[in-house]
Amino acid sequence: MLVTGPSGAGRTTAINALEDLGYEAINNLPLSLVPRLIDGEALGRPIALGVDVRNRDFNATSLIELIDRLTRNPDVTIEVIYLDCDVAELIHRYSQTRRRHPLAPEEAPEFGIEREIDLLAPIRVRADHLIDTTGMSPHELKADLTRWFETHSSARMAVSVQSFSYKRGAPRGVDMIFDCRFLRNPHWEPSLRDKDGRDPDVAAYIAEDPLFASFCQKVTDLILFLLPAQREEGKAHLTIAFGCTGGQHRSVAITELMAVTLAQAGWAVAKRHREMERRAAARPATGTGDKR
Repeated sequence: MLVTGPSGAGRTTAINALEDLGYEAINNLPLSLVPRLIDGEALGRPIALGVDVRNRDFNATSLIELIDRLTRNPDVTIEVIYLDCDVAELIHRYSQTRRRHPLAPEEAPEFGIEREIDLLAPIRVRADHLIDTTGMSPHELKADLTRWFETHSSARMAVSVQSFSYKRGAPRGVDMIFDCRFLRNPHWEPSLRDKDGRDPDVAAYIAEDPLFASFCQKVTDLILFLLPAQREEGKAHLTIAFGCTGGQHRSVAITELMAVTLAQAGWAVAKRHREMERRAAARPATGTGDKR
């Protein structure tokens, strides 16, 4: 488990929480030493590695190459946790602690925060689990991590539901993929084109498709049938992805609906929208941050 994110977003809290859950926790290990750790003698329990810009040889390209290398290793199961946080909240946290930002030791923290967010943008896109800690207390973050990543209880299985664009390819490490491109496309409705699948008008437009209700019901039935079997097989995490052409309307609306449905059925569910995150990361930083 690789844990990263901007300074102040809760990485240390997350590493400590994972250690309490039974992970072998190592913080700020130089990236060049990670392959030697992984290739060494098995530790007998999962490993949680904390990685951020304070690592001695850190850079985004090296971290992506490391993720790709470990992904290709059949003996390793790797997941990336990215702890995100609103810029304004990060500034507030630094003002409370009066600590210097590692990328702005002689400047105000907001300059370092913006540099770090830009530096980590490629890692954020590659993350398997995106956790927004804005407004979260350390206790709440630990409770969420316990719900999703507890290793000692076979009765627990975390479910991630994602949306994506087929133009950019299927997400990495997905267990089940469903194609939504046959559904009614809001892109061709001018009043809806610039909105996304979280908007009630967009969701209602898609729901008017004659196949929508039947598709959602059959997919829900299939997933709820398979989840207990996957859990009994010992799977700790399962990722379900819904794709459409642009990753903005249909897949987003179905992902939102499915996340609510599975949560109501008692499953621990995380959701993310890959293409919307990419567009948000590409927007210039304002210094104040926009809450999602």
